Amino acid sequence: MKLLAWLLAAWSCTAAERFDVVVYGATPGGLSAALAAARLGHSVALVEYQNHIGGMSASGLGKSDIETREAIGGLFREFTGRVYRDYVERYGPGHANVKASRDGYYYEPSVAERIFEQMVAAESRIRVYKRMRLTEVMRSGDTVVGLRVVSRDGNAETEFRGKVFIDGTYEGDLAAFAGAEYRVGRESRAETNELHAGVVYQDYDTRTFLPGTTGEGDKRVQAYTYRLCLTTDPNNSVVLRDAPPGYDRKRYLGYIDDWKAGRMRPPTVMKDGVGYFGPTFNTVIRALSIAEIPNRKTDINMNPRPLGFPFPEENYAYPEAGWEERERIATRIRNITLGLLYFLQNDSEIPAEQRKLANQYHLARDEFSDNGNFPWQLYVREARRVVGEYVLSENDLISGPALGRPRIHKNTIVAGEFPIDSFPVRKREPGHDVALEGYILMLDKFTRPYQIPYGVIVPKKVDGLLVPVPASATHVAFSTIRVEPTWMALGQAAGVAAHLAIAAGLAPRRVDVDQLQRKLLGQGQVLTYFRDIDRSDPAYAALQYFGTKGFFPDYYARSKDKLDEATAKEWARLAGVPDHRPPAGITRGEYCRMLYERSK
Repeated sequence: MKLLAWLLAAWSCTAAERFDVVVYGATPGGLSAALAAARLGHSVALVEYQNHIGGMSASGLGKSDIETREAIGGLFREFTGRVYRDYVERYGPGHANVKASRDGYYYEPSVAERIFEQMVAAESRIRVYKRMRLTEVMRSGDTVVGLRVVSRDGNAETEFRGKVFIDGTYEGDLAAFAGAEYRVGRESRAETNELHAGVVYQDYDTRTFLPGTTGEGDKRVQAYTYRLCLTTDPNNSVVLRDAPPGYDRKRYLGYIDDWKAGRMRPPTVMKDGVGYFGPTFNTVIRALSIAEIPNRKTDINMNPRPLGFPFPEENYAYPEAGWEERERIATRIRNITLGLLYFLQNDSEIPAEQRKLANQYHLARDEFSDNGNFPWQLYVREARRVVGEYVLSENDLISGPALGRPRIHKNTIVAGEFPIDSFPVRKREPGHDVALEGYILMLDKFTRPYQIPYGVIVPKKVDGLLVPVPASATHVAFSTIRVEPTWMALGQAAGVAAHLAIAAGLAPRRVDVDQLQRKLLGQGQVLTYFRDIDRSDPAYAALQYFGTKGFFPDYYARSKDKLDEATAKEWARLAGVPDHRPPAGITRGEYCRMLYERSK
Protein backbone atom coordinates (compact mmCIF):
# COMPACT_ATOMS: atom_id res chain seq x y z
CA MET A 1 0.00 0.00 0.00
CA LYS A 2 2.85 2.40 0.80
CA LEU A 3 4.39 1.70 -2.61
CA LEU A 4 1.04 2.30 -4.31
CA ALA A 5 0.59 5.60 -2.46
CA TRP A 6 4.09 6.68 -3.46
CA LEU A 7 3.46 5.79 -7.11
CA LEU A 8 0.16 7.69 -7.11
CA ALA A 9 1.84 10.75 -5.57
CA ALA A 10 4.68 10.58 -8.10
CA TRP A 11 2.20 10.29 -10.99
CA SER A 12 0.26 13.25 -9.64
CA CYS A 13 3.40 15.38 -9.61
CA THR A 14 4.47 14.42 -13.12
CA ALA A 15 0.95 15.01 -14.47
CA ALA A 16 0.82 18.56 -13.15
CA GLU A 17 1.29 21.53 -15.46
CA ARG A 18 4.34 23.40 -14.20
CA PHE A 19 4.93 27.13 -14.53
CA ASP A 20 6.93 29.82 -12.80
CA VAL A 21 3.82 31.92 -12.22
CA VAL A 22 0.16 30.87 -12.12
CA VAL A 23 -2.45 33.59 -12.46
CA TYR A 24 -6.06 32.69 -11.73
CA GLY A 25 -8.41 35.26 -13.22
CA ALA A 26 -7.86 36.90 -16.63
CA THR A 27 -9.32 40.24 -15.59
CA PRO A 28 -7.31 43.30 -16.69
CA GLY A 29 -5.45 43.06 -13.36
CA GLY A 30 -4.72 39.37 -13.86
CA LEU A 31 -3.69 39.95 -17.47
CA SER A 32 -1.27 42.67 -16.40
CA ALA A 33 0.31 40.36 -13.84
CA ALA A 34 0.75 37.64 -16.46
CA LEU A 35 2.20 40.04 -19.02
CA ALA A 36 4.61 41.61 -16.55
CA ALA A 37 5.94 38.24 -15.38
CA ALA A 38 6.22 36.81 -18.90
CA ARG A 39 8.08 39.85 -20.21
CA LEU A 40 10.65 39.31 -17.47
CA GLY A 41 11.31 35.79 -18.71
CA HIS A 42 8.90 33.59 -16.75
CA SER A 43 6.52 30.89 -17.89
CA VAL A 44 2.96 31.83 -16.96
CA ALA A 45 -0.33 29.97 -16.79
CA LEU A 46 -3.31 32.32 -17.14
CA VAL A 47 -6.40 30.47 -15.95
CA GLU A 48 -9.90 31.90 -16.38
CA TYR A 49 -13.46 30.87 -15.46
CA GLN A 50 -15.06 32.65 -18.42
CA ASN A 51 -14.74 31.85 -22.10
CA HIS A 52 -13.13 35.26 -22.61
CA ILE A 53 -10.28 37.31 -21.20
CA GLY A 54 -10.36 40.97 -20.26
CA GLY A 55 -12.96 41.05 -17.50
CA MET A 56 -15.18 44.11 -17.43
CA SER A 57 -13.10 46.03 -19.97
CA ALA A 58 -14.01 43.42 -22.57
CA SER A 59 -17.55 42.96 -21.27
CA GLY A 60 -19.25 46.33 -21.53
CA LEU A 61 -17.23 48.79 -19.49
CA GLY A 62 -16.31 50.77 -22.57
CA LYS A 63 -14.94 53.89 -20.92
CA SER A 64 -11.95 53.92 -18.64
CA ASP A 65 -12.67 54.96 -15.08
CA ILE A 66 -9.87 57.45 -14.67
CA GLU A 67 -9.92 61.05 -13.51
CA THR A 68 -6.23 61.95 -13.75
CA ARG A 69 -4.57 60.30 -16.72
CA GLU A 70 -1.03 61.18 -15.68
CA ALA A 71 -1.50 59.23 -12.44
CA ILE A 72 -1.69 55.85 -14.21
CA GLY A 73 0.96 54.53 -16.59
CA GLY A 74 2.57 51.21 -17.35
CA LEU A 75 0.54 48.47 -19.01
CA PHE A 76 -2.71 50.40 -18.78
CA ARG A 77 -1.17 53.24 -20.75
CA GLU A 78 0.18 50.70 -23.25
CA PHE A 79 -3.33 49.22 -23.57
CA THR A 80 -4.99 52.56 -24.29
CA GLY A 81 -2.23 53.41 -26.75
CA ARG A 82 -2.86 50.16 -28.60
CA VAL A 83 -6.60 50.86 -28.63
CA TYR A 84 -6.01 54.32 -30.08
CA ARG A 85 -3.66 53.02 -32.77
CA ASP A 86 -6.19 50.32 -33.66
CA TYR A 87 -8.87 52.93 -34.38
CA VAL A 88 -6.43 55.14 -36.29
CA GLU A 89 -5.21 52.24 -38.44
CA ARG A 90 -8.75 51.11 -39.26
CA TYR A 91 -10.39 54.49 -39.84
CA GLY A 92 -7.63 57.03 -40.35
CA PRO A 93 -6.71 60.01 -38.13
CA GLY A 94 -9.47 62.53 -37.68
CA HIS A 95 -12.26 60.00 -38.18
CA ALA A 96 -15.27 60.26 -35.86
CA ASN A 97 -14.48 56.84 -34.36
CA VAL A 98 -10.95 57.96 -33.51
CA LYS A 99 -12.29 61.08 -31.81
CA ALA A 100 -14.90 59.01 -29.97
CA SER A 101 -12.12 56.80 -28.61
CA ARG A 102 -10.74 59.77 -26.66
CA ASP A 103 -7.10 58.77 -27.16
CA GLY A 104 -7.95 55.11 -26.62
CA TYR A 105 -9.62 55.56 -23.24
CA TYR A 106 -13.08 54.82 -24.71
CA TYR A 107 -13.57 51.64 -26.75
CA GLU A 108 -15.91 48.94 -27.89
CA PRO A 109 -15.79 45.76 -25.76
CA SER A 110 -14.80 43.66 -28.78
CA VAL A 111 -11.88 45.99 -29.45
CA ALA A 112 -10.68 45.76 -25.85
CA GLU A 113 -10.83 41.96 -25.97
CA ARG A 114 -8.97 41.84 -29.27
CA ILE A 115 -6.21 44.12 -27.94
CA PHE A 116 -5.85 42.02 -24.80
CA GLU A 117 -5.69 38.85 -26.90
CA GLN A 118 -2.99 40.40 -29.07
CA MET A 119 -0.93 41.45 -26.04
CA VAL A 120 -1.12 37.95 -24.58
CA ALA A 121 -0.46 36.21 -27.90
CA ALA A 122 2.73 38.25 -28.32
CA GLU A 123 4.17 36.59 -25.20
CA SER A 124 5.09 32.98 -26.02
CA ARG A 125 5.66 32.23 -22.34
CA ILE A 126 1.95 32.69 -21.50
CA ARG A 127 -0.48 29.79 -21.88
CA VAL A 128 -4.16 30.62 -21.51
CA TYR A 129 -6.72 28.19 -20.07
CA LYS A 130 -10.32 29.34 -20.40
CA ARG A 131 -13.54 27.99 -18.87
CA MET A 132 -11.75 26.57 -15.85
CA ARG A 133 -13.33 26.44 -12.39
CA LEU A 134 -11.10 26.43 -9.31
CA THR A 135 -11.70 23.42 -7.04
CA GLU A 136 -8.68 23.25 -4.74
CA VAL A 137 -5.53 25.05 -3.67
CA MET A 138 -2.58 23.06 -2.33
CA ARG A 139 -0.24 24.40 0.31
CA SER A 140 3.01 23.23 1.82
CA GLY A 141 2.87 24.74 5.28
CA ASP A 142 1.93 28.36 4.74
CA THR A 143 3.02 28.42 1.10
CA VAL A 144 0.76 27.92 -1.92
CA VAL A 145 2.34 25.33 -4.22
CA GLY A 146 -0.45 24.33 -6.57
CA LEU A 147 -4.07 24.53 -7.57
CA ARG A 148 -6.59 22.31 -9.30
CA VAL A 149 -9.26 23.37 -11.73
CA VAL A 150 -12.05 21.55 -13.50
CA SER A 151 -12.98 22.27 -17.08
CA ARG A 152 -16.50 23.61 -17.44
CA ASP A 153 -16.64 21.61 -20.69
CA GLY A 154 -16.50 18.01 -19.54
CA ASN A 155 -15.17 18.17 -15.98
CA ALA A 156 -11.60 17.20 -16.89
CA GLU A 157 -9.25 18.15 -14.03
CA THR A 158 -5.97 20.01 -14.43
CA GLU A 159 -3.36 20.65 -11.76
CA PHE A 160 -1.02 23.62 -11.91
CA ARG A 161 2.20 23.87 -9.95
CA GLY A 162 4.06 27.13 -9.66
CA LYS A 163 6.55 29.22 -7.74
CA VAL A 164 4.27 32.23 -7.29
CA PHE A 165 0.47 32.40 -7.56
CA ILE A 166 -1.52 35.54 -8.31
CA ASP A 167 -5.22 36.10 -7.64
CA GLY A 168 -6.63 38.11 -10.52
CA THR A 169 -10.28 37.39 -9.73
CA TYR A 170 -12.89 39.94 -8.77
CA GLU A 171 -14.13 37.50 -6.13
CA GLY A 172 -10.84 36.66 -4.38
CA ASP A 173 -11.40 32.94 -4.99
CA LEU A 174 -7.78 31.86 -5.15
CA ALA A 175 -6.93 33.65 -1.92
CA ALA A 176 -9.98 32.23 -0.15
CA PHE A 177 -9.25 28.68 -1.30
CA ALA A 178 -5.68 29.16 -0.07
CA GLY A 179 -6.94 30.03 3.41
CA ALA A 180 -6.10 33.74 3.33
CA GLU A 181 -8.00 35.96 5.73
CA TYR A 182 -10.53 38.21 4.01
CA ARG A 183 -13.46 40.51 4.66
CA VAL A 184 -16.86 40.92 3.05
CA GLY A 185 -19.02 43.97 3.71
CA ARG A 186 -18.35 47.24 5.48
CA GLU A 187 -16.25 48.18 8.46
CA SER A 188 -17.62 50.53 11.11
CA ARG A 189 -16.42 54.04 11.83
CA ALA A 190 -15.44 52.89 15.31
CA GLU A 191 -13.15 50.22 13.84
CA THR A 192 -11.38 52.20 11.13
CA ASN A 193 -11.90 55.86 12.06
CA GLU A 194 -13.14 56.52 8.52
CA LEU A 195 -15.64 59.30 8.01
CA HIS A 196 -17.59 57.40 5.34
CA ALA A 197 -17.46 53.94 6.88
CA GLY A 198 -20.48 51.81 7.66
CA VAL A 199 -24.13 52.72 7.24
CA VAL A 200 -24.31 56.04 5.42
CA TYR A 201 -26.96 58.17 3.73
CA GLN A 202 -25.44 61.03 1.77
CA ASP A 203 -27.02 63.83 -0.22
CA TYR A 204 -25.92 63.44 -3.83
CA ASP A 205 -25.50 67.16 -4.42
CA THR A 206 -24.10 68.52 -1.17
CA ARG A 207 -22.37 65.30 0.03
CA THR A 208 -23.69 66.01 3.52
CA PHE A 209 -24.75 63.13 5.73
CA LEU A 210 -28.47 62.53 6.11
CA PRO A 211 -30.52 61.20 9.05
CA GLY A 212 -30.05 57.46 9.45
CA THR A 213 -26.28 57.60 9.05
CA THR A 214 -24.83 55.55 11.92
CA GLY A 215 -21.42 54.41 10.69
CA GLU A 216 -22.20 50.88 11.84
CA GLY A 217 -20.47 48.04 10.03
CA ASP A 218 -22.32 45.16 8.37
CA LYS A 219 -22.01 42.42 5.74
CA ARG A 220 -23.82 44.33 3.01
CA VAL A 221 -22.16 44.57 -0.42
CA GLN A 222 -22.56 47.37 -2.94
CA ALA A 223 -24.85 46.60 -5.88
CA TYR A 224 -23.73 44.63 -8.91
CA THR A 225 -25.03 45.43 -12.39
CA TYR A 226 -24.10 44.79 -15.99
CA ARG A 227 -22.51 47.34 -18.31
CA LEU A 228 -24.41 47.17 -21.57
CA CYS A 229 -23.07 47.97 -25.02
CA LEU A 230 -26.01 49.42 -26.95
CA THR A 231 -26.02 50.79 -30.49
CA THR A 232 -27.98 53.47 -32.31
CA ASP A 233 -27.23 51.87 -35.69
CA PRO A 234 -30.41 50.17 -37.00
CA ASN A 235 -28.30 47.86 -39.17
CA ASN A 236 -26.42 46.60 -36.12
CA SER A 237 -29.34 46.43 -33.70
CA VAL A 238 -30.83 43.44 -31.93
CA VAL A 239 -34.22 44.67 -30.76
CA LEU A 240 -35.55 43.32 -27.47
CA ARG A 241 -38.93 42.02 -28.67
CA ASP A 242 -40.00 40.16 -25.53
CA ALA A 243 -39.71 40.70 -21.82
CA PRO A 244 -37.07 38.54 -20.09
CA PRO A 245 -37.98 35.65 -17.75
CA GLY A 246 -39.48 36.83 -14.45
CA TYR A 247 -40.33 40.27 -15.79
CA ASP A 248 -42.48 42.34 -13.42
CA ARG A 249 -43.13 45.96 -14.35
CA LYS A 250 -43.77 46.81 -10.69
CA ARG A 251 -40.05 46.39 -10.10
CA TYR A 252 -39.41 49.52 -12.21
CA LEU A 253 -42.30 51.80 -11.29
CA GLY A 254 -40.08 53.60 -8.79
CA TYR A 255 -38.31 55.21 -11.74
CA ILE A 256 -41.55 56.88 -12.77
CA ASP A 257 -41.95 58.16 -9.20
CA ASP A 258 -38.39 59.54 -9.45
CA TRP A 259 -39.20 61.31 -12.70
CA LYS A 260 -42.44 62.83 -11.42
CA ALA A 261 -40.67 63.99 -8.24
CA GLY A 262 -37.96 65.75 -10.27
CA ARG A 263 -35.18 63.38 -9.29
CA MET A 264 -34.25 62.77 -12.95
CA ARG A 265 -33.19 66.40 -13.36
CA PRO A 266 -29.69 67.38 -14.53
CA PRO A 267 -26.92 67.43 -11.91
CA THR A 268 -26.19 70.72 -10.21
CA VAL A 269 -22.59 70.49 -11.41
CA MET A 270 -21.86 69.00 -14.83
CA LYS A 271 -18.77 66.85 -15.23
CA ASP A 272 -17.61 65.21 -18.43
CA GLY A 273 -17.16 61.45 -18.38
CA VAL A 274 -19.52 60.73 -15.47
CA GLY A 275 -22.38 59.45 -17.61
CA TYR A 276 -24.23 62.77 -17.81
CA PHE A 277 -26.09 62.58 -21.10
CA GLY A 278 -28.18 65.62 -21.97
CA PRO A 279 -30.96 63.94 -24.01
CA THR A 280 -32.02 61.87 -21.00
CA PHE A 281 -32.28 64.74 -18.51
CA ASN A 282 -35.75 65.08 -16.98
CA THR A 283 -36.85 61.75 -18.47
CA VAL A 284 -37.36 58.26 -17.07
CA ILE A 285 -34.58 57.17 -19.47
CA ARG A 286 -32.11 58.70 -17.06
CA ALA A 287 -32.34 55.34 -15.33
CA LEU A 288 -29.44 54.63 -17.70
CA SER A 289 -26.07 56.37 -17.60
CA ILE A 290 -25.10 56.74 -21.25
CA ALA A 291 -21.64 57.47 -22.61
CA GLU A 292 -20.88 57.47 -26.33
CA ILE A 293 -18.10 55.22 -27.61
CA PRO A 294 -16.95 54.51 -31.20
CA ASN A 295 -19.06 53.07 -34.02
CA ARG A 296 -22.40 54.51 -32.89
CA LYS A 297 -22.26 52.50 -29.69
CA THR A 298 -22.72 53.45 -26.08
CA ASP A 299 -21.40 52.33 -22.72
CA ILE A 300 -24.50 51.91 -20.57
CA ASN A 301 -24.20 51.90 -16.80
CA MET A 302 -27.17 51.58 -14.48
CA ASN A 303 -27.65 55.01 -12.88
CA PRO A 304 -27.60 54.50 -9.08
CA ARG A 305 -29.02 57.94 -8.24
CA PRO A 306 -32.76 57.23 -8.64
CA LEU A 307 -34.51 55.82 -5.61
CA GLY A 308 -36.13 53.25 -7.92
CA PHE A 309 -32.73 51.64 -8.59
CA PRO A 310 -33.62 47.91 -8.28
CA PHE A 311 -30.19 46.25 -8.13
CA PRO A 312 -29.10 46.48 -4.45
CA GLU A 313 -29.53 43.44 -2.19
CA GLU A 314 -29.66 41.02 -5.14
CA ASN A 315 -25.99 40.14 -4.69
CA TYR A 316 -25.51 39.71 -0.94
CA ALA A 317 -24.79 35.98 -1.20
CA TYR A 318 -22.54 36.23 -4.25
CA PRO A 319 -19.04 36.83 -2.78
CA GLU A 320 -18.87 33.56 -0.84
CA ALA A 321 -21.28 31.49 -2.95
CA GLY A 322 -20.37 28.50 -5.08
CA TRP A 323 -20.42 28.95 -8.82
CA GLU A 324 -23.86 27.40 -9.34
CA GLU A 325 -25.40 29.94 -6.99
CA ARG A 326 -23.32 32.71 -8.50
CA GLU A 327 -24.64 31.81 -11.94
CA ARG A 328 -28.20 31.98 -10.61
CA ILE A 329 -27.54 35.41 -9.10
CA ALA A 330 -25.91 36.63 -12.32
CA THR A 331 -28.88 35.36 -14.36
CA ARG A 332 -31.32 37.16 -12.08
CA ILE A 333 -29.39 40.44 -12.39
CA ARG A 334 -29.20 39.91 -16.16
CA ASN A 335 -32.97 39.55 -16.31
CA ILE A 336 -33.51 42.62 -14.11
CA THR A 337 -31.22 44.54 -16.49
CA LEU A 338 -33.02 43.38 -19.63
CA GLY A 339 -36.32 43.99 -17.86
CA LEU A 340 -35.34 47.62 -17.24
CA LEU A 341 -34.47 48.09 -20.91
CA TYR A 342 -37.78 46.47 -21.93
CA PHE A 343 -39.69 48.64 -19.46
CA LEU A 344 -38.13 51.87 -20.75
CA GLN A 345 -38.84 50.96 -24.35
CA ASN A 346 -42.36 49.57 -23.98
CA ASP A 347 -44.25 50.53 -20.82
CA SER A 348 -47.33 52.62 -21.60
CA GLU A 349 -46.94 54.71 -18.43
CA ILE A 350 -43.76 56.21 -19.86
CA PRO A 351 -44.58 59.13 -22.20
CA ALA A 352 -44.38 58.24 -25.88
CA GLU A 353 -41.55 60.68 -26.66
CA GLN A 354 -39.46 59.15 -23.89
CA ARG A 355 -40.14 55.62 -25.13
CA LYS A 356 -39.07 56.82 -28.58
CA LEU A 357 -35.78 58.00 -27.07
CA ALA A 358 -35.25 54.64 -25.34
CA ASN A 359 -35.96 52.80 -28.59
CA GLN A 360 -32.96 54.43 -30.23
CA TYR A 361 -30.73 52.11 -28.18
CA HIS A 362 -30.51 48.37 -28.75
CA LEU A 363 -28.14 45.48 -28.12
CA ALA A 364 -25.28 45.52 -30.62
CA ARG A 365 -25.30 42.59 -33.05
CA ASP A 366 -21.50 42.54 -33.35
CA GLU A 367 -20.85 42.42 -29.58
CA PHE A 368 -21.04 39.32 -27.35
CA SER A 369 -22.21 37.21 -30.27
CA ASP A 370 -21.74 33.97 -28.31
CA ASN A 371 -23.86 35.22 -25.39
CA GLY A 372 -27.02 36.56 -26.97
CA ASN A 373 -25.36 39.96 -27.53
CA PHE A 374 -25.35 40.45 -23.77
CA PRO A 375 -22.19 40.97 -21.64
CA TRP A 376 -20.77 37.76 -20.20
CA GLN A 377 -19.16 39.33 -17.10
CA LEU A 378 -21.27 40.49 -14.16
CA TYR A 379 -19.98 43.81 -12.81
CA VAL A 380 -18.66 42.56 -9.48
CA ARG A 381 -17.64 45.87 -7.96
CA GLU A 382 -16.54 44.37 -4.66
CA ALA A 383 -16.59 40.89 -3.16
CA ARG A 384 -13.94 39.44 -0.86
CA ARG A 385 -11.19 41.82 0.19
CA VAL A 386 -8.07 40.02 1.39
CA VAL A 387 -6.51 41.19 4.66
CA GLY A 388 -2.94 42.00 3.77
CA GLU A 389 0.26 43.22 5.32
CA TYR A 390 -1.24 46.68 4.97
CA VAL A 391 -4.94 47.60 4.89
CA LEU A 392 -5.55 50.70 2.80
CA SER A 393 -8.17 52.96 4.35
CA GLU A 394 -9.89 56.27 3.75
CA ASN A 395 -7.22 57.83 5.95
CA ASP A 396 -4.63 57.05 3.25
CA LEU A 397 -6.62 59.06 0.70
CA ILE A 398 -7.57 62.23 2.56
CA SER A 399 -6.38 65.43 0.97
CA GLY A 400 -7.42 69.02 1.52
CA PRO A 401 -6.14 72.59 1.33
CA ALA A 402 -4.30 72.35 4.63
CA LEU A 403 -3.21 68.72 4.24
CA GLY A 404 -1.10 68.79 1.08
CA ARG A 405 -0.45 65.33 -0.27
CA PRO A 406 -2.19 62.28 1.26
CA ARG A 407 -0.22 59.84 3.40
CA ILE A 408 3.16 58.95 1.90
CA HIS A 409 4.31 55.32 1.80
CA LYS A 410 7.99 54.43 1.36
CA ASN A 411 7.05 51.09 -0.19
CA THR A 412 4.59 52.51 -2.73
CA ILE A 413 4.08 50.45 -5.89
CA VAL A 414 1.15 52.26 -7.53
CA ALA A 415 -0.46 55.69 -7.59
CA GLY A 416 -4.21 55.58 -7.06
CA GLU A 417 -6.42 58.41 -8.26
CA PHE A 418 -10.10 57.49 -8.60
CA PRO A 419 -12.52 59.16 -6.16
CA ILE A 420 -14.24 57.27 -3.36
CA ASP A 421 -17.35 55.95 -5.10
CA SER A 422 -19.58 53.17 -3.78
CA PHE A 423 -22.87 52.02 -5.26
CA PRO A 424 -25.90 51.66 -2.95
CA VAL A 425 -26.19 48.59 -0.75
CA ARG A 426 -29.96 48.77 -0.09
CA LYS A 427 -33.10 49.34 -2.08
CA ARG A 428 -35.36 52.28 -1.26
CA GLU A 429 -36.53 52.30 2.34
CA PRO A 430 -39.58 53.99 3.88
CA GLY A 431 -38.69 57.40 5.28
CA HIS A 432 -35.61 57.84 3.09
CA ASP A 433 -36.64 60.03 0.20
CA VAL A 434 -33.33 61.66 -0.74
CA ALA A 435 -30.71 58.93 -1.18
CA LEU A 436 -30.22 55.18 -1.16
CA GLU A 437 -28.20 53.79 1.71
CA GLY A 438 -24.54 53.13 1.03
CA TYR A 439 -24.30 55.28 -2.08
CA ILE A 440 -21.18 57.42 -1.79
CA LEU A 441 -21.10 59.46 -4.97
CA MET A 442 -17.72 60.37 -6.49
CA LEU A 443 -15.98 62.25 -3.69
CA ASP A 444 -13.70 63.92 -6.21
CA LYS A 445 -13.12 67.01 -4.06
CA PHE A 446 -12.12 64.78 -1.17
CA THR A 447 -9.98 62.15 -2.90
CA ARG A 448 -6.79 63.18 -4.64
CA PRO A 449 -4.06 61.05 -6.27
CA TYR A 450 -2.50 58.97 -3.53
CA GLN A 451 0.03 56.19 -2.98
CA ILE A 452 -0.70 52.47 -2.62
CA PRO A 453 1.91 50.45 -0.67
CA TYR A 454 3.13 46.96 -1.52
CA GLY A 455 1.48 45.43 1.54
CA VAL A 456 -2.01 45.71 0.03
CA ILE A 457 -1.26 42.87 -2.43
CA VAL A 458 0.55 40.64 0.09
CA PRO A 459 -1.79 38.47 2.21
CA LYS A 460 -1.07 37.97 5.86
CA LYS A 461 0.36 34.54 6.69
CA VAL A 462 -0.17 32.87 3.30
CA ASP A 463 3.05 32.80 1.26
CA GLY A 464 3.61 32.30 -2.45
CA LEU A 465 0.52 34.39 -3.20
CA LEU A 466 -0.15 37.94 -4.37
CA VAL A 467 -3.60 39.56 -4.58
CA PRO A 468 -3.65 42.62 -6.89
CA VAL A 469 -7.42 42.50 -7.57
CA PRO A 470 -9.07 41.39 -4.27
CA ALA A 471 -6.58 43.70 -2.58
CA SER A 472 -6.31 44.64 1.07
CA ALA A 473 -8.48 47.70 1.71
CA THR A 474 -11.47 48.76 3.73
CA HIS A 475 -14.78 49.00 1.92
CA VAL A 476 -14.36 52.77 1.56
CA ALA A 477 -10.79 52.62 0.23
CA PHE A 478 -11.59 49.66 -2.02
CA SER A 479 -14.15 51.84 -3.77
CA THR A 480 -11.27 53.89 -5.18
CA ILE A 481 -9.03 51.02 -6.32
CA ARG A 482 -11.82 48.85 -7.78
CA VAL A 483 -11.39 50.31 -11.27
CA GLU A 484 -9.59 48.62 -14.12
CA PRO A 485 -6.76 51.18 -14.64
CA THR A 486 -5.71 50.88 -10.99
CA TRP A 487 -6.18 47.11 -11.00
CA MET A 488 -3.94 46.90 -14.07
CA ALA A 489 -1.26 48.90 -12.27
CA LEU A 490 -1.52 46.63 -9.22
CA GLY A 491 -1.41 43.58 -11.47
CA GLN A 492 1.73 44.82 -13.17
CA ALA A 493 3.35 45.33 -9.77
CA ALA A 494 2.36 41.79 -8.76
CA GLY A 495 3.93 40.34 -11.91
CA VAL A 496 7.19 42.20 -11.31
CA ALA A 497 7.18 41.23 -7.62
CA ALA A 498 6.72 37.58 -8.64
CA HIS A 499 9.78 37.89 -10.86
CA LEU A 500 11.89 39.35 -8.05
CA ALA A 501 10.72 36.68 -5.61
CA ILE A 502 11.60 33.87 -8.02
CA ALA A 503 14.96 35.41 -8.95
CA ALA A 504 15.97 35.80 -5.30
CA GLY A 505 14.41 32.54 -4.09
CA LEU A 506 12.27 34.45 -1.60
CA ALA A 507 8.64 34.54 -0.57
CA PRO A 508 6.92 37.50 -2.29
CA ARG A 509 6.52 39.32 1.02
CA ARG A 510 10.34 39.37 1.33
CA VAL A 511 11.17 41.00 -1.99
CA ASP A 512 13.28 44.14 -2.07
CA VAL A 513 10.62 46.82 -2.56
CA ASP A 514 13.24 49.38 -3.54
CA GLN A 515 14.24 47.12 -6.43
CA LEU A 516 10.57 46.57 -7.24
CA GLN A 517 9.97 50.31 -7.42
CA ARG A 518 12.89 50.84 -9.77
CA LYS A 519 11.73 48.02 -12.05
CA LEU A 520 8.25 49.48 -12.19
CA LEU A 521 9.55 52.97 -12.92
CA GLY A 522 11.56 51.52 -15.79
CA GLN A 523 8.28 50.13 -17.16
CA GLY A 524 6.49 53.47 -17.01
CA GLN A 525 4.56 52.83 -13.80
CA VAL A 526 3.52 55.90 -11.80
CA LEU A 527 4.34 55.87 -8.09
CA THR A 528 3.88 59.56 -7.25
CA TYR A 529 1.61 61.97 -9.06
CA PHE A 530 2.80 65.55 -9.69
CA ARG A 531 0.83 68.37 -11.26
CA ASP A 532 3.82 70.16 -12.75
CA ILE A 533 5.87 67.50 -14.55
CA ASP A 534 5.33 65.05 -17.36
CA ARG A 535 7.09 61.98 -18.67
CA SER A 536 9.48 64.07 -20.78
CA ASP A 537 11.21 65.45 -17.70
CA PRO A 538 14.70 63.84 -17.49
CA ALA A 539 14.22 63.51 -13.74
CA TYR A 540 10.77 61.89 -14.03
CA ALA A 541 11.72 58.49 -12.56
CA ALA A 542 13.84 60.03 -9.81
CA LEU A 543 11.07 62.41 -8.80
CA GLN A 544 8.60 59.52 -8.75
CA TYR A 545 10.92 57.46 -6.59
CA PHE A 546 11.73 60.15 -4.06
CA GLY A 547 8.09 61.11 -3.92
CA THR A 548 7.73 57.88 -1.92
CA LYS A 549 10.49 58.91 0.48
CA GLY A 550 8.95 62.15 1.72
CA PHE A 551 10.72 64.68 -0.52
CA PHE A 552 7.50 66.40 -1.63
CA PRO A 553 4.76 67.41 0.81
CA ASP A 554 2.47 68.57 -2.01
CA TYR A 555 1.82 67.84 -5.71
CA TYR A 556 4.54 70.13 -7.07
CA ALA A 557 8.04 68.86 -7.86
CA ARG A 558 9.38 72.24 -9.06
CA SER A 559 11.91 70.23 -11.02
CA LYS A 560 13.46 73.18 -12.85
CA ASP A 561 13.82 75.41 -9.78
CA LYS A 562 17.23 75.96 -8.27
CA LEU A 563 17.94 73.76 -5.26
CA ASP A 564 18.22 75.68 -2.00
CA GLU A 565 20.56 74.65 0.80
CA ALA A 566 17.90 73.68 3.32
CA THR A 567 16.12 71.41 0.82
CA ALA A 568 19.42 69.82 -0.25
CA LYS A 569 20.26 69.00 3.35
CA GLU A 570 16.83 67.52 4.05
CA TRP A 571 16.79 65.46 0.86
CA ALA A 572 20.26 64.09 1.54
CA ARG A 573 19.09 63.02 5.00
CA LEU A 574 15.96 61.34 3.63
CA ALA A 575 18.04 59.60 0.96
CA GLY A 576 20.35 58.17 3.61
CA VAL A 577 23.43 60.20 2.57
CA PRO A 578 23.38 63.09 5.10
CA ASP A 579 26.93 64.22 4.31
CA HIS A 580 26.32 64.51 0.58
CA ARG A 581 26.80 68.00 -0.88
CA PRO A 582 25.35 68.85 -4.31
CA PRO A 583 27.21 70.99 -6.88
CA ALA A 584 26.40 74.69 -6.78
CA GLY A 585 23.59 75.92 -9.02
CA ILE A 586 21.98 72.51 -9.50
CA THR A 587 18.21 72.24 -10.00
CA ARG A 588 15.88 70.23 -7.82
CA GLY A 589 15.30 67.72 -10.61
CA GLU A 590 19.01 67.33 -11.32
CA TYR A 591 19.73 66.67 -7.66
CA CYS A 592 16.99 64.04 -7.51
CA ARG A 593 18.56 62.33 -10.50
CA MET A 594 21.97 62.44 -8.83
CA LEU A 595 20.62 60.90 -5.63
CA TYR A 596 18.64 58.30 -7.59
CA GLU A 597 21.76 57.09 -9.38
CA ARG A 598 23.86 57.21 -6.22
CA SER A 599 21.37 55.13 -4.21
CA LYS A 600 21.19 52.24 -6.69
